[in-house]
Amino acid sequence: MPSKAVTSPRSPHHPSQDNPPSTFSTQSQAPTHPAMSRPLLLFAALAVAVAAPAVAAPARVGMPGGWSAIPDVSDPHIQELGGWALGQAKRTRLAGEGLQFRRVVRGEQQVVSGMNYRLYVDAADAAGRSAPYVAVVYEQVWTSTRELTSFSKAPRAN
Repeated sequence: MPSKAVTSPRSPHHPSQDNPPSTFSTQSQAPTHPAMSRPLLLFAALAVAVAAPAVAAPARVGMPGGWSAIPDVSDPHIQELGGWALGQAKRTRLAGEGLQFRRVVRGEQQVVSGMNYRLYVDAADAAGRSAPYVAVVYEQVWTSTRELTSFSKAPRAN
């Protein structure tokens, strides 16, 4: 008489009988102890706290290499730079002796290893007429360096 294979009934309470154990799992395992996740949470909170102000705060000056508008050309330092630039232009004969500094009307700045300033200067010619000029000044405050890079008549607005 042939023998019958005996099988045990599967229990609904033992899911491991349905799925044989495997040596590779694609599911990630949670930490076995809550204290293990605290350092990770603290690190994440610290990273967010450090990065958030840098992302949220507007830059005071442009990024290195790019030109950005000077927010307040009435700043005494900007006005002084404009007057200094005209004085240098007169000394190096880039501008006539009769020009007189009035004010910086607008400007741009560029972060380099120091700062470049492109200043739109309103000067008065010998007859007192408005004479617009563009001065580019390089300044490195920590080495007390200041150079007039260029000085030229500004194109008139149409």
